Amino acid sequence: MRIAIAAAAALLLASGAQAQGLDCSKASTQTDMSLCADQAYRKSDAALNAAYKEVMARLKDNRDATTQLQAAQKAWLFFRDAECAFSSGGTPGGSAYPMVLSICLDKLTQARTKTLRAYLECKEGDMSCPVPGKQ
Repeated sequence: MRIAIAAAAALLLASGAQAQGLDCSKASTQTDMSLCADQAYRKSDAALNAAYKEVMARLKDNRDATTQLQAAQKAWLFFRDAECAFSSGGTPGGSAYPMVLSICLDKLTQARTKTLRAYLECKEGDMSCPVPGKQ
């Protein structure tokens, strides 16, 4: 599973230079569509990492909560990778595989980012929220 993900990533990285001037709204070849899907995923992954860092910063004074978030994020990453390997299983080795995989990774990453961002919007004193409100 991780080998397939790594292979897809390597294919996309090898073509990365081509993606620099690519207009994704006009992508028509499988390679271009795969590159655009990868670009979208990378953007979502950067947003996820930023949200995660913000939540961790908010939890800096609560060692138990930071440990729990780290464990949850590690488990979520495992789930995301396994789910996307499974859901893109209809295209292994095919030219559409990198695109299908990237679309899945992007979709799940956006959902996780939304969850983390919601934690940052908790009101002070909200006992149902694991992250303290912004001070």
